[in-house]
Amino acid sequence: MSVQRRTFLGGLGLAAAASQAAQSPEGAAALRPVGSKTRITNIKTFGVTWENNSDRPYVFAKIETNDGVVGWGEATLEGKANAVIACVGDFKEFLIGADPTLVEHHWQSMYVHSFYRAGPVMGSAISGIDQALWDIRGKLLGMPVYQMLGGPFDPSGVRGYYHVGAMPLPEIRAKAKELGVTCVKGGIPGYYEWIETHAKIKQAVQHMERMRNELGTEIDIGIDFHAKTSPAVASILCKEVEGLKLLFIEEPCPPENVAAMRKIAERCTTPIATGERLIAAYCCRELVEMGVVDILQTDINHVGGITALWKVAALAEPSGVKMAPHACEGPIGGLATLHVDASMPNFLVQEICSGVVASPKEKMWEEWLGFPAMRMVNGKFPLPTKPGLGFDLSEDAFTRYPFQGTKPMARVFHDDGSVAAW
Repeated sequence: MSVQRRTFLGGLGLAAAASQAAQSPEGAAALRPVGSKTRITNIKTFGVTWENNSDRPYVFAKIETNDGVVGWGEATLEGKANAVIACVGDFKEFLIGADPTLVEHHWQSMYVHSFYRAGPVMGSAISGIDQALWDIRGKLLGMPVYQMLGGPFDPSGVRGYYHVGAMPLPEIRAKAKELGVTCVKGGIPGYYEWIETHAKIKQAVQHMERMRNELGTEIDIGIDFHAKTSPAVASILCKEVEGLKLLFIEEPCPPENVAAMRKIAERCTTPIATGERLIAAYCCRELVEMGVVDILQTDINHVGGITALWKVAALAEPSGVKMAPHACEGPIGGLATLHVDASMPNFLVQEICSGVVASPKEKMWEEWLGFPAMRMVNGKFPLPTKPGLGFDLSEDAFTRYPFQGTKPMARVFHDDGSVAAW
């Protein structure tokens, strides 16, 4: 081989290496000897307005690769869809050209290299990307995600609960018995001042008593205070309903007020649940260390995806804290949550913001995915069996639901015009 030919070919090799480096995110070079040869080629986001004037249009993320394997994730955030879509786009620079199987590395890079710690917008963007990366990883390895996480603990499925809604309680009880459902969740009526009247407190107590009386003792009941109550009012309500043997009381005060929630927990014996508004495992640490919470409810679409939800469960388990993840968005996040549930030793029950009777929302999900996603059978959500997150999905499914932007979440006020929590 002539010197000129060797020089020319060597130049091509250098050019190819330079091209590969240019197409890879910073820090990728050190990771080339490990992982797979698969590379991320594109990240797409889909805003899906499935209901007019909804404050939570779905935000789905799709990651494409050079070998044709794609991954899906959900980044839905109530009231902030446009912001999340933009944030997912910001993370393209972290991922295009990278190996999708190095999920933990990508999670750390997105979270840490963003410098400012994640709030709900960035947390939701990371969540959608993370779910999609796990989906790809499972498909490449030919395994459902829960098997990669060490599950399942219960091959028959994941215990869940439906919401009470407007359906008459006796009908809910009959339908729950028919479906084998063992748990439901309701709330308390109205909005509450910092120090509330006896009449208002009595109304809330009677509402919870009516739920227990009409649903019977064979169904577990969770009650969501939704942080509508102050620590003082919550303490009274929790004490008044101890005899109802509720499965939990959720968000008895704003979740950022850890000291106040600890005071409530010390005053009653009913288990305290919280966490749906928390981002990353770091935000749960204080609740666990201080013994404030009995049940954590972090949401896979906000907390940071499968990676973060799994870490929250691992953080909670040594302290005897149970997991009951929140899920009030779309079907992709719901299905992703089941995989983590199935591999948690401290799993309690899985939420879905649906009633005991399927609504048009669930029928739409079935059209998209080809099966009744997030509908229980004998009181449990069946586990997916296909690799990855366990479903196939076409972009064409969303053409009937074009994105119409974001509507803010509900804004409620007391009679005097002051801002009320809900």
